Amino acid sequence: MGTKQNIQTIDTLYKAFATGDMPTVPGLMHAKIEWKEAEGNALADGNPYIGPDSILEGVFARLGAKHEHFVKIHGISDNRALAILRYDAKVKASGKSYNAQAAHLWTLNDKGKITAFQQYVDTKKLADAEM
Repeated sequence: MGTKQNIQTIDTLYKAFATGDMPTVPGLMHAKIEWKEAEGNALADGNPYIGPDSILEGVFARLGAKHEHFVKIHGISDNRALAILRYDAKVKASGKSYNAQAAHLWTLNDKGKITAFQQYVDTKKLADAEM
């Protein structure tokens, strides 16, 4: 798959997540996807998450706050895409808000399935909002 198709796959994933179309999300992932949250992120305790079910349970199910974000996706090679976005969220338990720039590095195979994910974010902002 080429860069355009990979960008389309990642765009489809973000749109599905934003609209709550969760059945679409694991369908875009390879069965053995390796997912890594940013070091220092509370969700990094399960790194690496292997497989769509592990990600759905360990990451998505634990995202207790609603995030609003913009996403700009860049193709950086034939098998990678970089999404630059912003988390604008409020932690329900603490009532605190945070606004943090983030980057998501996606790797896809030649069939367009997501095989790896790496998050980069200012984890201190996330942690401070939890307290």
